[in-house]
Amino acid sequence: MSTLQSDQIKQLNDIFNRFDMDADGSLTLLELAALLRSLGIKPSGDELYDLLSNMDNNGNGYIEFDELVHAIMPDLNEQVLVNQEQLLEVFRSFDRDGNGYITAPELAGSMAKMGHPLTYNELATMMAQADTNGDGVISFNEFAALMAKSAADFLGIKVA
Repeated sequence: MSTLQSDQIKQLNDIFNRFDMDADGSLTLLELAALLRSLGIKPSGDELYDLLSNMDNNGNGYIEFDELVHAIMPDLNEQVLVNQEQLLEVFRSFDRDGNGYITAPELAGSMAKMGHPLTYNELATMMAQADTNGDGVISFNEFAALMAKSAADFLGIKVA
């Protein structure tokens, strides 16, 4: 295995672990969808179910890391992984305390530091848009999904 491929597998493993929310070593359909979207792959609901059934070699209804590698490594290019790492760096710049979540005060502080101070209403709106599970903080997955949607909106692309 080449060094490049070995590095890609390590990066893919890091990404897999970030999206394996319950750290059980496998991805549910929703976790798989979030991971794929963060890589810029946006399957429809039907495509996602087909993908899961094609990838799920052991038939347990979940995707383990080796199944993911086998399914997407041939199509994975270096640019996708670089973009994922850049997105993680941006996320970390907002996540001031490094706990893996962006809080409203962290978001407000980061925006002010970038020269874009937010009003309370702007902050509340941004948090509401990004915090899709309603837990009061923005996870990396939520951040990645928001960035993908923002880029798609900017480019005029419809995202499911």
